[in-house]
Amino acid sequence: MSPNSDIEIKGSLISYFSNLVKKNGGVNLAQGIPGFQPPQELIKSLSDAGSGNYHQYAPGTGNKELISFLENQYEINKSDSEVLVTNGATEAISLIYAYLMSVTESDSFNVAAFSPAYESYIHLPRIYGHGFFTYKVDDNSYFDSKEFESFFVLNKIKLLFVASPGNPYGKTLSKQNLDFLVKTAEKYNAYVVLDAVYNELFFGEHKPYYPIDNLSPNVFYVNSFSKKFSITGWRIGYFIMHRSHYEKMCYTHDYIGLCAPAPLQHALAGYLKKGTFTKYIDEIRSIIKTNYFNTVELLSKHGFYCPETDGGYFVWCKMPDGFNNSLKFGLELYDKTRTAVIPGQHFGSEWNNYIRINIARQSDELETGIRSIIDFVKEHK
Repeated sequence: MSPNSDIEIKGSLISYFSNLVKKNGGVNLAQGIPGFQPPQELIKSLSDAGSGNYHQYAPGTGNKELISFLENQYEINKSDSEVLVTNGATEAISLIYAYLMSVTESDSFNVAAFSPAYESYIHLPRIYGHGFFTYKVDDNSYFDSKEFESFFVLNKIKLLFVASPGNPYGKTLSKQNLDFLVKTAEKYNAYVVLDAVYNELFFGEHKPYYPIDNLSPNVFYVNSFSKKFSITGWRIGYFIMHRSHYEKMCYTHDYIGLCAPAPLQHALAGYLKKGTFTKYIDEIRSIIKTNYFNTVELLSKHGFYCPETDGGYFVWCKMPDGFNNSLKFGLELYDKTRTAVIPGQHFGSEWNNYIRINIARQSDELETGIRSIIDFVKEHK
């Protein structure tokens, strides 16, 4: 049966389309699940942890060796910054959100994000009944400083979500833009959550910039091990905050997340201590970068517009002329070809003629999926 284009899907479209593949088979270019095995040394470390005495609660702040690794990696000065391990970056974002609600002295708690916006940024304000405002990105300049500050003030923003590289739109923000956003938050007594989960998966020669030296009390830096080591099921994330937040944040964490799984933290810490992890990251980055350029080249030849991006797991693209309902497109594409993508409307109603494609897959599987998309467009144009 052909799917009904007027169907109403409750909940996350990412989960919905990914679950179609998990239940019925096909090519999953929907959810940000990597098509790669984790490093073998990490799997060995997990096996060793499983036979050890690491099956009880981990420290709420995180495994001691894992914390030490992060402090050294980021050159954290404990006199002004602290790091906290969480159940993935999603818990980190939710925990920061809950904490800021409790300490913000304001009648309103308005939240903003750049659009297209990742689903957590959209739905956390909805869950808590807060105002949510989006600023549509520009493909070239990303945003205009004066215009953005007016937007920020007009809507009385208390919290801004920023992803760099973004999801679904994998742009990185320049040093100038990020420094401006931090200064704006400081100026208006607001906060920035800087989401950097794709920080190692960049396409250019240089790593993205993040304003975390001498970390501002108005900035929270969020990251994860999930994407860079292909272990999304492990759910180990972390964030760095100014020390002034640490005590109350740990108190909040004790009653929301408590701790990430102890064996997994121990295994990860043991692997990182060996110092060989950069080779794996470089290999995965190279594969995704090649996948990105090959995918964009193919899609562009068949009427898709793919704005240039700088990193991450995804190709974000506008569908060819005549395709203006991304949910209908996604449903019928899966029904006909068993290839799943994410409708652009999931990231904001103004993106209903866009789709998001996960390119962190093996090249043969990705090519099969892209060819299915192209053939579907040819047939239905």
